[in-house]
Amino acid sequence: MHVDRIFRVINILLGIMTISVLVAVYWFFWRPLPESAGKIDAPVESQVTVTRDGLGVPSIRAANEQDLLFTQGYVTAGERMWQMDGLRRFAAGELAEIIGAAGLEADRESRKLRMRHIAEQIYTELDPKERAQFAAYARGVNHYLETHRGRYSFEFAVLGYDPRPWSVVDSILVGLYMYRNLTTSYPEKLVKRNLSQGADQAKIDFLFPLRAGTEIPPAGDVQPGSNAWAVSGVHTRSGKPLLSNDMHLEYSIPGIWYMTGLEAPGLHAAGVALPGVPGIIVGHNEQIAWGVTNLHFDVQELYLEKLDSATGQYLFQGKAEQALLERELIRVKGKAPVEFRHWITRHGPLVVDNAAEHISLKWTAAQSGNFQFPFVEIDRAKNWGEFTAALTRFPGPGQNFVYADRAGNIGYHATGKLPVRRNYQGGVPVDGSSGEFEWDGYIPFDQLPSAYNPPDGYIVTANQNPFGASYGYAVSGTFAAPYRSGQIRAMLKAKAKLEPGDTLRIQKDVYSEFTHFFAQQLVAAADRKKAMNPALSEAIPLLRSWNGQMDKDAAAPFIATLAFQHFRRAMANAASPGNGSLYETQMSTAAVARLLRERPLGWFADYNEALLKALAEAVDEGRRMQGSVVKKWFYGRYLQLAVNHPVGHQLPVVAHYFDIGPVAMSGGSTTVKQTTARLGPSERFNADLGNWDNSLLNLPIGQSGHVLSRHYKDQWEAYYAGTSFPMKFEHPDVKDKLVLSR
Repeated sequence: MHVDRIFRVINILLGIMTISVLVAVYWFFWRPLPESAGKIDAPVESQVTVTRDGLGVPSIRAANEQDLLFTQGYVTAGERMWQMDGLRRFAAGELAEIIGAAGLEADRESRKLRMRHIAEQIYTELDPKERAQFAAYARGVNHYLETHRGRYSFEFAVLGYDPRPWSVVDSILVGLYMYRNLTTSYPEKLVKRNLSQGADQAKIDFLFPLRAGTEIPPAGDVQPGSNAWAVSGVHTRSGKPLLSNDMHLEYSIPGIWYMTGLEAPGLHAAGVALPGVPGIIVGHNEQIAWGVTNLHFDVQELYLEKLDSATGQYLFQGKAEQALLERELIRVKGKAPVEFRHWITRHGPLVVDNAAEHISLKWTAAQSGNFQFPFVEIDRAKNWGEFTAALTRFPGPGQNFVYADRAGNIGYHATGKLPVRRNYQGGVPVDGSSGEFEWDGYIPFDQLPSAYNPPDGYIVTANQNPFGASYGYAVSGTFAAPYRSGQIRAMLKAKAKLEPGDTLRIQKDVYSEFTHFFAQQLVAAADRKKAMNPALSEAIPLLRSWNGQMDKDAAAPFIATLAFQHFRRAMANAASPGNGSLYETQMSTAAVARLLRERPLGWFADYNEALLKALAEAVDEGRRMQGSVVKKWFYGRYLQLAVNHPVGHQLPVVAHYFDIGPVAMSGGSTTVKQTTARLGPSERFNADLGNWDNSLLNLPIGQSGHVLSRHYKDQWEAYYAGTSFPMKFEHPDVKDKLVLSR
């Protein structure tokens, strides 16, 4: 009897625990799921319908633009409100308010860049039509917040706060987040300056090519990059153009993009939207398709200011000027607010401010009039003329726009406010007091690189330098070496008649011309030296037979990658002794390739010995990481992707439900499928202008930010395997229907 009583008590306790868990799951995870079917009351002028397909992609149909954008804000907030709040907080420097001291460093950097100040200034300058678009979107977000009080997503409950109302300034902050992410180059300039201290300046310039004219454009190691191309109908099975785009950005849960369809009189577009802002960023409408890649033109300048920290006075062209002292309080969860104090000069805020020096930052995003948002206009464009007319109002971040239309045309245009520099000194901080390094406005839009129906029928942009050697303005930027663009073009030309599946295959290609070249240099060095280090006897045959594919299941790409890192460090040490570990910039692959092709004097006494030394160091490191048998190594054990939910990952027992990985990845920084442990393709878009319903689109993870949604991770397996999903436009696959009306 006693034993029976014990078991009865245990069963009761287990039952109570189970019920408690189920109640918690319902309350915190199921209850916040947004409505996807039925009818809801909303302050719209006319009835709006929202249909969703099997991936949870909303297609919004409204009688006017205001209702359309209102509903876009409402629907996006339902799936991504936590992400939207995080984006605006990161941009404004308000993370510590919700996560505590761990957010202070990020907040200080955002405050240093004056992101909220810039956003508020932009608001006063916005075109009234664009302000109305942002305002309609904000009203939709706020209607969601007002009607879902007490049942926001679990992140708000865990962190113990409710989201504040959305505003037009918040949408601008989200836009500035992308602007900052795609144009911030000043930390690299400070690295170059630090490497230059006491170094051979000619060698430092070799490590950091000036990137102008016929210089070899630098390649990207961890810099966000992208691929986009358009192919004329001459080369396609349908006889109509194909257009593809995969933007390479940092991985996150949820991902940065939200697939959406929008329809109102004069506007019918589908593609990916940026949570927090209205419109479709990349996609197609009934007549045209478009994609973008980052231009990587340098739009930041650093100035050494002759400034008195006590008074804020500094010199400009021989005259004293007064800097503005800004004081702000950063709220910190659970602690007293922290004061943030910084000086602002005519060039911009001080990003370095200590007893030894004061360095200010000038940035195009902070200049008056340099923010517009023409994407809704782009979404409405019907031809090249209307499309480029909208692009003239796109000030940044500087992008390469690729275009195709159903009439058979393809085109390309660089965009953005790109400064005209009076002088250029390789990107290092310049004298701010002289006035010699001011900007003379911006390059006119009609003089930016462009192409329309090129004779060969191909347009390819993969962040390479689009500015020719005879270009009329000084060019500087962190352009990618032509490894990816060359491989894309070669693969496009390898098949006479292309289909959307062929372009998807190109997007997932993992051949690295650079790493293959470097591996061959290692093998050639071993052949020349004859007396090989016995420790390399396993590695060299693997490199010799390798085909350059950065395959997760192979050993050779792992060996070559580690050897490159050691050689890069040795090369940088030859230029700046003791500082080699600082040299991890996006231009290092181009510098290494040039050094090994030209082999100039003064770097290494024996290049072959230097290569084999790097290889020996790589093998030693590899054995520490993956064991003594080299042929059993796998590149995928080195290139591991883990995408962790910022809040769910911290929860005990259930964290793995929120996260992706770790998983082994193929690819690299110089492959078409540009992949590192931090970034990769943030979407894959393949448009067939002969039949929109043959187009393909997928995200890395899923549409929803809610872990219990069936669309939280439902795209991951396809993304990882390199497959995709039909992008139904003319004959949508309707699974759910939601109606908004008064």
